[in-house]
Amino acid sequence: MKPIVIKIGGSTLGNHDTTLEDLVTLQKRGVSIVVVHGGANRVTEWLKRQGSDTRFLDGVRVTDEQSLEMVAAVLGGLVNTELVADINSLGGVAVGMTGVDGNLLECRITNPEIGYAGKVTRVNLAAIKALLEAGLMPLIAPPGAKAPDEPTDISYININGDEIAGKLAEALDAERLLFLTDVEGIRDGDGNLLAQLSADEVKSLMASGVISKGMIPKSEAALVALQKASRVQIIDGRMPHALIEAIDGKAGGTVIS
Repeated sequence: MKPIVIKIGGSTLGNHDTTLEDLVTLQKRGVSIVVVHGGANRVTEWLKRQGSDTRFLDGVRVTDEQSLEMVAAVLGGLVNTELVADINSLGGVAVGMTGVDGNLLECRITNPEIGYAGKVTRVNLAAIKALLEAGLMPLIAPPGAKAPDEPTDISYININGDEIAGKLAEALDAERLLFLTDVEGIRDGDGNLLAQLSADEVKSLMASGVISKGMIPKSEAALVALQKASRVQIIDGRMPHALIEAIDGKAGGTVIS
């Protein structure tokens, strides 16, 4: 059975009760699940406590050294641990990790304007495959490991969670990729929800600027995932049991295929 990759957006983590229940339900059904989570709002909150401002460029956090440390501490530590504990308390069996563990994600800095944030250049699946074969649910957070040919002196790199999800879906030859976020899906220039899109239509909407801000990394990740996955779906994760309904073919949102 091909795995399903699910990205839980940081903006929905405050409303994740039924999402976590749905993940446990799917695991008990025998569905092979790989979960990627964000938590940008939590990182921003902790940076604010330290008196640091936050800036995003095309949906990616501009990452200085302090921000990078906070990403590792908050996402890889606090948020990841909370989510794993909650899933396990609901009867699931999850294992938390970051893109550094098992050298899962090798990454490079590609745009100096965003600092210590970059792109995934290689995915090493040994750890993920071992967990899935053992019937466990990998729960993955940024950051990623530094690629061997990356010249920067830091040891890890901030990676947008949407990109992680897209790269994992491609590498795993996933059945599908689902994004749970805080919007209903992709909208056109007039604000109308687009229920069905092709990859070419997504590219056109990006080129025209209709797809912007935080939807840019999701759309880019969708195009990567579709090289192997049959479909990508963006749904409103704030709705009760949106994940189960999407898996069962009942949820709306935007389907890209």
